[in-house]
Amino acid sequence: MAKKKKHYSEEFKQDTVNYYYSSGKSMKDAADDLKVSASSLNNWIQNAKSNNGIVEHRGSGNYSSDAEKEIARLKKELRDKEDALDILKKAIGILNTD
Repeated sequence: MAKKKKHYSEEFKQDTVNYYYSSGKSMKDAADDLKVSASSLNNWIQNAKSNNGIVEHRGSGNYSSDAEKEIARLKKELRDKEDALDILKKAIGILNTD
């Protein structure tokens, strides 16, 4: 059975990295304390190191900015509306042939 991927908030990731640095514990011990994998903690620490101590969080969909995420959401909404419109046009065509 496949494991379900956990999603952590930006605040949780930042707090976890801060805890690791302030605790003086090993990465594995800090990860065990917070019930996260050591590899996840390592990724967050590396992310923070490359971003002046801030863990960047892109969220699901891996969009590089909030604007890109909003554009993708709007495009999906437009596709859904266009699909609904096509269905209505077909239904009207069927009803008009009677």
